[in-house]
Amino acid sequence: MALSEEKVSQLKEITKKMRIDIIKTLYKVQTGHPGGSLSAVEIMTTLYFGHMRVDCTTPGCPDRDRFIASKGHCAPVVYTTLACKGYFPAEELANLRQLDCMLQGHPDMKRIPGVDLSTGSLGLGLSVGVGLASAAKLDKKDYNTYVLLGDGELQEGQNWEAFMAGSKYKLNNLIAIVDYNGVQLDGTVDDVMPLGNLRKKFEAFDWHVIECDGHDLVALDKAFEMAKQETGMPSVIIAKTVKGKGVSFMEGKNTWHGKAIGKQEYETAIAELGGCVQ
Repeated sequence: MALSEEKVSQLKEITKKMRIDIIKTLYKVQTGHPGGSLSAVEIMTTLYFGHMRVDCTTPGCPDRDRFIASKGHCAPVVYTTLACKGYFPAEELANLRQLDCMLQGHPDMKRIPGVDLSTGSLGLGLSVGVGLASAAKLDKKDYNTYVLLGDGELQEGQNWEAFMAGSKYKLNNLIAIVDYNGVQLDGTVDDVMPLGNLRKKFEAFDWHVIECDGHDLVALDKAFEMAKQETGMPSVIIAKTVKGKGVSFMEGKNTWHGKAIGKQEYETAIAELGGCVQ
């Protein structure tokens, strides 16, 4: 079913709030990863507010959909999403990366409600996703497992073993999403280690491939719906995004992979996002 204009408007307001909250949080704590968090905002919004079967009042429900942020350094977008969804108070975001706080630099499944896997070491998430999707099949459960991957992360060889396993076991309940912003820590993905034609690669591994604009809520909604309807193989959504989306001086810049935000930069970013400096 296509998104109504009212629903699209609601989701756009959520993405606006999430971007502002991410910038405010990272400015306050002077640490964290803005670029790849901002690029994944629409992906996370569409998932959590449109497709995933989750409930913040029962975060450990065995029938819930699972989500793995394999690009775990982009924890700010994960935490902001969970706060918006009601898993913990939004005030907790101000404690990001502080000693003895719940929200560390990478997601911790033992301390944070709503986190299904502790991540940070790139390349591991999809392998665990294969395991969770396989467990659902064995247990005759109908939950889906979603895995968010960075494009630079695909340079890790373990991902491709997981892609092989996903197709071998026909895990149609496994949906991978590539945040394809084209930029990683040390430069562009093409300069560091080109990925070539991802569609052809994934098709060669017998995955159902869907390409879309990763900042278009309607396109993302259609992509997730198509993936959920696939019955014979796992799906991968190549979501074309912009690193640092929404903040002009961050967009497409590898320097904003994990850089602290200065006062003037903070004020400019908040103004561009339509927020208020506090």
